[in-house]
Amino acid sequence: MSTRKPLLPDSARRTAAWCGVLLLVAGVAAVAVWLSVALKTAVTPVLLALLGTALLGPVHRWLTAHGVNRSLAAGLTCAVLVAVVGGAGYIVVTALVDTGAQIVASLKDAAQWVIDHFDIAGVANVDDLADNARGLVGKFGASAAGGLLTGISLIGSLVTTAILSLLLTFFFLRDSDRAPHLAHSIAPRGTGDLVEAMGRRAFEAVEGFMRGTTFIALIDALCITVGLLILRVPGAVGLGALVFVGAYIPYLGAFISGAVAVLVALADRGFVIALWVLGVVVAVQVLEGHVLQPAIQSRTVQMHPATIMVALTAGASVAGLLGMLLAVPLCAAVFGVIGELRKGDGLLPERS
Repeated sequence: MSTRKPLLPDSARRTAAWCGVLLLVAGVAAVAVWLSVALKTAVTPVLLALLGTALLGPVHRWLTAHGVNRSLAAGLTCAVLVAVVGGAGYIVVTALVDTGAQIVASLKDAAQWVIDHFDIAGVANVDDLADNARGLVGKFGASAAGGLLTGISLIGSLVTTAILSLLLTFFFLRDSDRAPHLAHSIAPRGTGDLVEAMGRRAFEAVEGFMRGTTFIALIDALCITVGLLILRVPGAVGLGALVFVGAYIPYLGAFISGAVAVLVALADRGFVIALWVLGVVVAVQVLEGHVLQPAIQSRTVQMHPATIMVALTAGASVAGLLGMLLAVPLCAAVFGVIGELRKGDGLLPERS
């Protein structure tokens, strides 16, 4: 009896099978993103709390290892988080408010310098542009005032999200020892170990990213603050705090914080000092990219810069600034899960 010949060769069937898997994964990911956007009021505090737990986990474990009650250790850790974040935010806002007028004046002087020295024809005077801008502000002032209630609502939403994130961080830290039991209880029968391993690897990837990024951000902020103090740039401490906060958004955060530092130096200290500040910022970024990141994050999930840029773009398109903040840690978690699948059960094909 003759065996029926397959309609497609083995290579085509394997390709079709992998295409089906990719389509299924893409569909699940699309539904997950859609649900996250639709339920962002609930999802955002959870994700922020997970980042806070990953960052503060070592502190909580150190306290519990020295005999501190788990609830008390979680409360102390959250108190430290509030103090650090609140202090950094106050320093950044105060510094930017104090130097905001200087930055605007320096931009105006720089624009006028370009017009005068390059003899650009057909360009209005910078004072006229400023008057037009003030006219536009006055024209739409009523509209902005009408949106006061919307602004108050936004502030209330941000405060609520912050409080809920802090409370969830407390509970996640306190009950972190119950996570393995939870993984086994919700996993399908026979897959508890795999689900636990995947969850552990994903959290370790996020924890490593947050810990490494925080350490690198601290070094960057200290180096740039010292450089700004030596160059006698006003608001050096606040600019250093801005560098620290911006480091959690790779590449773009460093560019924005560095640009603000250069503008402040240009406004108060002149063109030559601004060039020196630019040199300090570039030197610190070179130190970070070629020394700090390879040395500090060598044991965590490594992602290509192109992958990070794509993740940042996708995060910004989905959830704006918050999406940019969450995109890279989520990618680190996904890469950690993929690494666990490849290592543990051979569910993914090895590269030849």
